[in-house]
Amino acid sequence: MSELKAVLFDLDGTLLDNNEVHLKAWKQYLKENGKEISDDDFKENISGRTNKDAIEHVYDKKMSEEEASEFYLQKEKIYREMYKADIAPIAGLPEFLKELEEHNITMAIATSGITVNIDFMFEHVPIKQYFKKIISSKDIRKGKPDPEIFLKTAEAVNTPPANCIVFEDSTSGVQAGKAAGMKVVALTTTHSPEELKEADLVIKDYTELNFERLRSIIH
Repeated sequence: MSELKAVLFDLDGTLLDNNEVHLKAWKQYLKENGKEISDDDFKENISGRTNKDAIEHVYDKKMSEEEASEFYLQKEKIYREMYKADIAPIAGLPEFLKELEEHNITMAIATSGITVNIDFMFEHVPIKQYFKKIISSKDIRKGKPDPEIFLKTAEAVNTPPANCIVFEDSTSGVQAGKAAGMKVVALTTTHSPEELKEADLVIKDYTELNFERLRSIIH
């Protein structure tokens, strides 16, 4: 019987309820550059993906990381400006992280995001002390739904996939967690419960969860 040893958190839509802000920032960036994107296209092809994958989708061409970063860093600057006055953790998150710590559960972040946005979160939401490792887009070659990011994060915290639970909000993230051989809890910040049905548990926020309920998913 597997035992819960590590919890791996995606960031956008999972620690912060910020995907609406990302969508607005994308729309503003695209408008400034003579392009547009629908909400469905955002959910399907932008949310949960690396910035490089997102930019390649928007411009419909393959790019090097250096080329893509010239575009996406503009968009991320817009995002931080829009969000800095309102940034806050998802309801119940600080209490939940503290409870996991009290039960000696290792915590890590596995995000398709970039370092400057991770630092931006920690500047405004004081939760950095809970996370043993942070794996981001710079550490991986393949974005979600490929399981690479979760396998790499599990390895970084020396925990077998079967002993990890992933927290996600995107369908590509849920697929990546399952493909990594991990149990997945999905938050409905970005998708409906129906769209997240592949997850092992679907919650609105962390007030619906405690350690015992989480542990029961693996047992």
